[in-house]
Amino acid sequence: MFTVGQVAKRSGVKISTLHFYEEKGLIISTRNNANQRIYDRQVLRRISVIKAAQSIGFSLQEIIEMLSSLPLHTAPTDDQWEKLARLWEEKLDEKINQLQYLKTTLGQCINCGCLSLKNCGLYNPSDSNGIHTPGARLLTPLPRD
Repeated sequence: MFTVGQVAKRSGVKISTLHFYEEKGLIISTRNNANQRIYDRQVLRRISVIKAAQSIGFSLQEIIEMLSSLPLHTAPTDDQWEKLARLWEEKLDEKINQLQYLKTTLGQCINCGCLSLKNCGLYNPSDSNGIHTPGARLLTPLPRD
């Protein structure tokens, strides 16, 4: 069992980050007799997975969803880790496709000089964001009719 300070030191994250992860349901602690948080050893692996996911660009919500299938109180089984790895692979392929799209269209955008976000082929292809998606515009390929 580790104190919050020990987990922070061993994992390389701030204590406030551990509290945040716990608030979001990503990790779990128990309380000792002095009402201090204590963590099982397996929390270090879970934090490592969270940090790895963040480093490759997964959002906090994506991480929460991906880790929701893993147990909080025990270390995951090999099968559970394998299932998570397959899910990550699918999501990484999606991100790679988005980045490749951005890479191939970015040159056109830089050379365009249109200065029009309404008609920008990268930011709002075919001026279709209002038709296909509500809200803020994103640098991702939109569905084509």
